[in-house]
Amino acid sequence: MTGQRSDARRNYQRILAVAEAEVAAHGAEASQEQIARAAGVGSATVRRHFPTRRALLEAVFQKRIEGLCERAHRLSATEDGRTALLEWLHALIRYAVSARGFAHILSYEPPTEDPSPHSCGNRIAAAGTPLLQRAIRDKAVAPHVTFHDLLTLAVGIALATEHHKDPETQADRLFRLAVEGLSPEHGISEVSGNPARRSAPRWTPHSAPS
Repeated sequence: MTGQRSDARRNYQRILAVAEAEVAAHGAEASQEQIARAAGVGSATVRRHFPTRRALLEAVFQKRIEGLCERAHRLSATEDGRTALLEWLHALIRYAVSARGFAHILSYEPPTEDPSPHSCGNRIAAAGTPLLQRAIRDKAVAPHVTFHDLLTLAVGIALATEHHKDPETQADRLFRLAVEGLSPEHGISEVSGNPARRSAPRWTPHSAPS
């Protein structure tokens, strides 16, 4: 039994290493059959470790997810709630733009009867929601904004700029436009019948970790 478990662990690590290279090259459409061939195992072995494409992608991006969760925790100590939220969202978008396939694991998936708290989407939500709630309490973000709204925005920007000649610059531009829409600085007095919130200080994005 011990030998079987050791073989399974080695297979898992080998498959994951190959999957990381394939996803980097082909994004979310990386072929599980090609991964199996390159790893020297059967397709059934790949599917035993990663029963769905989403499970495979989530395993590939675990370190990025952990980095984003840790960044959210650090930013929770930032004095200004709006700045903390926008810095984290900017980091999320930078990650999604720089890593092919990453946006796909954060895209909407219909809820299941037994959602996993360990899924990438749930972990991201658990990390980012407190930052949003704090910004709402500070009256820096409209109270009707949900975390799913922000995640959809981030994923949309990443997917829309995926094939742009300079995706990072274009993503930054779109994010700035979105921020101005969420926190208008120069006088939108009413949007869909809702009074505008108070003006917020200009936000300048910092570089996200690589």
